[in-house]
Amino acid sequence: MTQAIAPRVRTLVLLFLAVAGALLAGAAPASAHAALTGSDPRQGAVVDRAPQQVSLTFSETVSLSDDSLRVFDPKGKRADTGKAAGTGGTTYAVKLHSGLPDGTYTVTYQVVSADSHPVSGAFTFSIGAPSSTSVSVDGQGAGEGLVGRLYGLGRYVSYAGFIVLVGGCAFVLACWPRGAGVRAVQRLVVSGWLALTAATLALLLLRGSYTTSSKFGDVFDLDLLGQVLQTKTGAALVSRLLLLAAAALFIAVLFGAYDRRDGDEKRDLVFGLAVGGGVVAAGLAASWAMAEHASTGLQPGLAMPVDVVHLLAVAAWLGGLGALLVALYRAPVETPLDSTAVRRFSRVAFGSVVALVATGVYQSWRQLGSWSALTGTRYGQLLLVKIGLVVLLVGIAWISRRWTSQLAQAPAGAERERVAVGAAAPDAEDIEGTHTRDTDPARAAQLARQKAAAEAARRKQARDADPRRFGLRRSVLAEAAVAVVVLAVTTMLTSTEPGRTEEEAKAATASAAEASASGTLTLDMPFDTGGEDGKGVVRVDLDPARIGGNELHVYVERPNGRAFDVPEVKLSFTLESKDVGPLPVVPDHITTGHWAASGVQIPMAGDWKVAVTVRTSDIDQVTVDKNAKIG
Repeated sequence: MTQAIAPRVRTLVLLFLAVAGALLAGAAPASAHAALTGSDPRQGAVVDRAPQQVSLTFSETVSLSDDSLRVFDPKGKRADTGKAAGTGGTTYAVKLHSGLPDGTYTVTYQVVSADSHPVSGAFTFSIGAPSSTSVSVDGQGAGEGLVGRLYGLGRYVSYAGFIVLVGGCAFVLACWPRGAGVRAVQRLVVSGWLALTAATLALLLLRGSYTTSSKFGDVFDLDLLGQVLQTKTGAALVSRLLLLAAAALFIAVLFGAYDRRDGDEKRDLVFGLAVGGGVVAAGLAASWAMAEHASTGLQPGLAMPVDVVHLLAVAAWLGGLGALLVALYRAPVETPLDSTAVRRFSRVAFGSVVALVATGVYQSWRQLGSWSALTGTRYGQLLLVKIGLVVLLVGIAWISRRWTSQLAQAPAGAERERVAVGAAAPDAEDIEGTHTRDTDPARAAQLARQKAAAEAARRKQARDADPRRFGLRRSVLAEAAVAVVVLAVTTMLTSTEPGRTEEEAKAATASAAEASASGTLTLDMPFDTGGEDGKGVVRVDLDPARIGGNELHVYVERPNGRAFDVPEVKLSFTLESKDVGPLPVVPDHITTGHWAASGVQIPMAGDWKVAVTVRTSDIDQVTVDKNAKIG
């Protein structure tokens, strides 16, 4: 029996390691789920005078830490004050020192997206005119190197541990109650718990270094660990550890008190275990949902419970499949896996697949957003691979269902009788060993080994006697092998930028490239409304200052350079040579002293008069204007 199992188990383990290795080797250095969609100044822009601050806009909210946003002058010295903060929504800014010289400046950012993944990058802009710069942004960033690979492995092991733990327990309670006393099943479930616990602790320690320096020496930095505990991801990992303590108690009851009960007492305990285990399993699944993809983006209130259902369905199907595989190969002759348990699992697996399809369709729509993202982004391509693997898995499962139906038609009583006879039949070596055990220890040891080999051969013969059971074992083994690959692809999906944000990032990059080619128009116009505290400067940025749609930003500042909180700003564009206009624009108030409008249409090229009306009180306002070539 051992010789028959070993090659299959070795094959499955080698497949697991190969997929895990491919996962780690092909992982992106820093899987960013928040994309940089805009900046002020824009990438590659040349501005007439030094801005008061540099602001960055992301596709979703991000978390900032010390030195998250840094600006370097052409000589590589820090040009920012080092105090980055949010300015509203998904825009974040860092103030700049005054009196900055002309030249090319480098902006670097390293933040953490709302779904827990590090985001890093860099771009340049110039004041006055471009120049050479000594700043190098090459090197290891957040989420890279050995720490990044270990973190990826920890994520894979945590998912695998969750699936084995939850699916194994569900298989025992819902499909095969007698399996609670089978040592191999017990070891499987406990192994899942140990894997999930160890991986969670490792992720908690690696998290600080993973999102900042990626240096292995920072893994045991207590200050970084304290910062991690204050984040959403840190809270989720700690919650997972607390739930695992409850799961340990559940396992002890399942394989202890429950296994020893009989009849009505056992049935009464099933309900309590089902409710308690369901709560713990849902809580464990929620520890992923509350900190990753589902917690941000579109409809998080709906996406998080959908994600919990999706994870539970995966665990019930694939984890139960692992428990079934162990039961088919390692169940003792005294406690054989009957056809009733297999049929029950078949129904559980079917329900899980239905739930997976329903929740998967919603998750795919939410993360992709368009058909083009399905084939044009890495996330969409991985999703297609996963869909193909799941279809293959369902096809193998259909074959398993056929073996299950045939197994149910087999005379189970005759099979048990063959097993009992095979297990109980004595042989000459047993008798000889009984007579010689005390007289010759060496001979007794040899006979004991022969007896064990004969026992293993009898068990293998008993299990392989029924071709239906043998076929079921092989199809379930194939299912498990494909499931390992599905789990690897799923882990890669959770650490890959969703197609929706990837396309947003591509659009933003294209827009920035066009803006860099066309240039950004910046106009500074002093104003004085005549009232108390009515003096200031209004700056208009039109990007890319060309025919068609443009991005408009308006900044109102006091004479000392501080943001001026005025109640209203309006603009108009007039091309007097063509008798076009005035074309009114009412920008939206973004934050103190900042207004913006998108899609501002310039119908033709020419020398346009840009007029700005600034109101500083209920009765004090003034209109200032300036001419500029646009298009």
